[in-house]
Amino acid sequence: MASNTQSGHDPAELGELERDILSIVWRLGAVTAEQVREELDRPLKDSTVRTVLRRLEEKGYLAHSVDNRTFLYSSAESRQRVASRAVKRIVDWFCEGSVEELLVGMVDSKVLDRAELQRLAARIAEVRQREDRSVRAAHSKAKEARK
Repeated sequence: MASNTQSGHDPAELGELERDILSIVWRLGAVTAEQVREELDRPLKDSTVRTVLRRLEEKGYLAHSVDNRTFLYSSAESRQRVASRAVKRIVDWFCEGSVEELLVGMVDSKVLDRAELQRLAARIAEVRQREDRSVRAAHSKAKEARK
């Protein structure tokens, strides 16, 4: 797969059409320009869709492979990773880098409720436990290798 990954691109700078096309790729997986054009809610020229796909690839969001001279586009970054970068930008802009301030604001404005916060806390604890186990396993493996 060819890709000019620039994973530092700011998702806030994506246009509506770029976001729509990314959503299609994330939903369908590997797609052709024609499939993207058919999925869009608006009539666009094939050349327009191909141009946007190429720009998304240049920005690091998509990659392509070639199958019988047909370009197949797939995501180079997960929806979650792109969303995380977008949220980080919002946190930096509006909350002076404080995730806590963002979450408190989301609770205050009823975007998040107590049950969602508890689910988030549980998921964070799970991830930390997995990371701790991985670190312990790596240390143990390194220790065994030194013997």
